[in-house]
Amino acid sequence: MYERLVRPVLFRRDPEEVHERTLRALARLGPTALVVMGTRYRTRAPRRVFGVDFPNPVGLAAGMDKDGLALRAWPALGFGFVEVGTVTWHAQPGNDRPRLFRDPDRRAIVNRMGFNNAGAEALAQRLAAGGRSAAPLGISLGKSKVTPLDSAVDDYLASYKVLRDHGDYFAVNVSSPNTPGLRSLQDKASLGELLDALVGDKPILVKIAPDLTDHALAEAVEVCLDRGAAGIIATNTALTPDGGLSGAPLTVRAREVVAFIHRETGGRLPIVGVGGIMSPDDAARMFDAGASLVQLLTGFVYGGPGLVRRIAREQR
Repeated sequence: MYERLVRPVLFRRDPEEVHERTLRALARLGPTALVVMGTRYRTRAPRRVFGVDFPNPVGLAAGMDKDGLALRAWPALGFGFVEVGTVTWHAQPGNDRPRLFRDPDRRAIVNRMGFNNAGAEALAQRLAAGGRSAAPLGISLGKSKVTPLDSAVDDYLASYKVLRDHGDYFAVNVSSPNTPGLRSLQDKASLGELLDALVGDKPILVKIAPDLTDHALAEAVEVCLDRGAAGIIATNTALTPDGGLSGAPLTVRAREVVAFIHRETGGRLPIVGVGGIMSPDDAARMFDAGASLVQLLTGFVYGGPGLVRRIAREQR
């Protein structure tokens, strides 16, 4: 129904307008609607990964609900966990519009959003007021655009401190192509310094780019192992002249990166596989490559909640 009836209507409108309206609609859903949706889409396929219990291994990737506006709705749509953000210490509007583009012929999305969000303190206040999800919550942390690279650690740490009590795990986003200089934080020295500041009582995961060479990937994996990261999220969007590319064009590369990390670590470091998961078969191949969990965003836009349910059911 979603692909035949709902998606064609949504795709006639501006992508960011649809995104914002969808979040507002999901945030307004009452208890009865959530129960009805949950009856249709919730699937139990439990996993325990980096000390967190997940009702199923299919998560919503960061970028869909940056400010945690609709956290009660995502589990009812079948997701086993939700990652909000990317959130920054300073609130920021992001890049100028238009900044979100569909490519239906390739089943892809290009974005140059630029970490638009209301800031870490606003998210902490919303979560403290009862905005938590019924499923495990991940929080993706990024660097504020106004913060110089040499002050990046303090920027991430400020966000982490105000949000620490609200997240079940935290993702360190050092791989978005839409914040100038951010990807330089993936190098060995910078990533090590960042993890030294953040690794502690909550699981800290590192989100990496799909464009890294094998040598750079190996160095990032080595740092994650040495500095106590709980896992790796592979991968972020791919760098293009127009912004970050996601969807079907990333299917093969994201799976290759997951397989590389799994080989490099001998399975010692949990991997969240994300990028180009557009079908249950894509998800199955990602798990076979070594992922412990998977995340959807573009696949959800194109496939709807039915895709979440189908993937989760195959993992029971």
